Amino acid sequence: MAATLILWGHALAALLFGALALWAWRSATPGIPRGPFIAALALTALWALAVAGIGESDLVTQIAGGARNLGWLGFMVSVYRHGPIQRPPAAIGTVYGVVAVVILIALVLDTIGATTGLPRPVLDAAIQLKMLAAIAALLLVQSLDASLRPRSGNGARPIVLALGAMWLVDTNLLCVAWLTASWPLQLIAVRGFAILLIAAAIGAGLQRRGEGPMQISRTLAYQALGLVAVALYVALLAAANSALAAIGGPNARLLQTAFVFGSTAAILTLISSSWLRAWIKVKLAKHLFRHRYDYRAEWMRFTETLGGPEDSAPLDERIVKALADLTDSPAGVLLVPQGSTLTVGAGWNIARADLPLGYGESWQGDRIDSAMVIELDTGEGADAVPPSIRAWDQAWVVVPLPHHARLAGAIVLARPPVPRALDWEDFDLLKAAGRQLASYLAEERAQEALAQAERFDEFNRRFAFIMHDIKNLVSQLTLVARNAERHADNPDFRADMVATLQDSAGRMNDMLARLSQHHRAQTEPPVALPVLPLLRRIARSREAIHPVEVTGKGDPIAIADPVRLETVLGHLIQNAVEASPPGARVTLAISTLDDEIAIDVIDQGCGMSPAFIREKLFRPFVSSKSAGFGIGAFEARKLAEDMGGRIEVSSAEGRGSRFRVTLPAARTDASLFGTAA
Repeated sequence: MAATLILWGHALAALLFGALALWAWRSATPGIPRGPFIAALALTALWALAVAGIGESDLVTQIAGGARNLGWLGFMVSVYRHGPIQRPPAAIGTVYGVVAVVILIALVLDTIGATTGLPRPVLDAAIQLKMLAAIAALLLVQSLDASLRPRSGNGARPIVLALGAMWLVDTNLLCVAWLTASWPLQLIAVRGFAILLIAAAIGAGLQRRGEGPMQISRTLAYQALGLVAVALYVALLAAANSALAAIGGPNARLLQTAFVFGSTAAILTLISSSWLRAWIKVKLAKHLFRHRYDYRAEWMRFTETLGGPEDSAPLDERIVKALADLTDSPAGVLLVPQGSTLTVGAGWNIARADLPLGYGESWQGDRIDSAMVIELDTGEGADAVPPSIRAWDQAWVVVPLPHHARLAGAIVLARPPVPRALDWEDFDLLKAAGRQLASYLAEERAQEALAQAERFDEFNRRFAFIMHDIKNLVSQLTLVARNAERHADNPDFRADMVATLQDSAGRMNDMLARLSQHHRAQTEPPVALPVLPLLRRIARSREAIHPVEVTGKGDPIAIADPVRLETVLGHLIQNAVEASPPGARVTLAISTLDDEIAIDVIDQGCGMSPAFIREKLFRPFVSSKSAGFGIGAFEARKLAEDMGGRIEVSSAEGRGSRFRVTLPAARTDASLFGTAA
């Protein structure tokens, strides 16, 4: 069995070293002297082939082994003389010469012993000289590696390290051979496969062509450690079963079955724990790798999450998930600017209802340092974070999203399963990711603005077509009026005139329906306006269509434009009427709030969801009605803001809606502003 393993191990090693020699002959590698390297590879291939075909103790094999060692020593000297590395000091050069002489003396003793039959002490001396040469070669490898280490990009360094492994294997084998006075076949078989792995390592170093130290991927490392863990578990299981079989007596089989099922259940429980997986990942990244993150893998996952298909989660939610995945955070919240403050935009793995009321709304956007990632527990700048952000008990870190000196938003991440403090690598990664996410947000906002501008352009073109039709109708009616003075007594003319008027009226009604209620009225400067008479007049004008009730006490006076306010209320009342069942009363309630006047439009209709209010209600050209333009609520809010007021909405599906128009109240000396009925 050992002879077969010796044959296959060394034969494969010879084949691989021969292939490496051919590869080195066809292509050059930076930092590696080509000629000595090819010679050393070829000599190593011949030595491995001799071990496989002739045997370890044969004279030809010993000569091939000595030639292999001399070849690699010559390669190391050439590395010193090649490229930017200075020549070796005189002392080290002398050591190379002495080691070469020791190798030659050992070869002479082997040759004499094979031809004349020297006594055993002489043969032991030959083995000791070979051990001395191998140990000295290891010291020379250490010296050369220290010279190459500052130049990690040099392609010779992986090969030098492989040489150290080769001579270390030789040292162990020679020690056992000297102690046992024979060549250990088992160790020789193991050496064959070790030399095979060394050849593979040299090939991997050549493939990188001096691009720096080779690193094992994290995925491969985790899988390898997983296989090791499985192997250890199986070995432990076998040892425990053997022990139970020895001490269990007649109940051994029962004890073994119980142990297998119990240990398997315990392992599966541990593996299913998210906390344990996160802990293992943190420990492995901390102790096995130079960097905490595999940046290539993280960036691929990051971009894949952001570039999800159109039918996946919205972009705002994917932005939060992409950032949370970098730090294994289980949830996150996106805060977007609204005026001068921030408000909750979207969340990942957390519903808006699960956040504290008014979360993030008191944080002023201009108080956020866009270049600082804030760790809420102990990080710099945490004292400036308002309590409304800390109110979420899972809040861990705040990542700003800067874009061209403007804040596109901020993301609050939840604590990971295994709490840890952030280091410089975390901060750098989160800053870079934040800038990238900000560009995605800015691009989406720009796309929305462009789409909105295109819709306005389409609306303008549509209005231009309607104006053209109106001009034609005016021309037609002008002609009818002109001819009526001469042909008013003609019955046929009167019939044609009636038909023309009916047709014109029908076409104008069609155009008005196309324009809906969104034509702009003439506006006047804001004045001190008694609100109650205006509400009653609007309610009376709607009585023939739908019951509208006005409630409120006193006679509050607001600063408003009568035309604009009537347009605003007209939009809101029309929406309330359309949302209400037939006969369900719409209420106009007026109240005074300190220095403001509030007008509530209340209906008992179908109501709206929070998502519809947040994302669609005030967006132009978005309408839930088949014939609507989707401009009513948008225009109402714009007109209210132009008068210094605002519109607030509270609604629940199936319970109706309340639209509150808030306007500035007039001062007591309202006569300074004038009045309007």
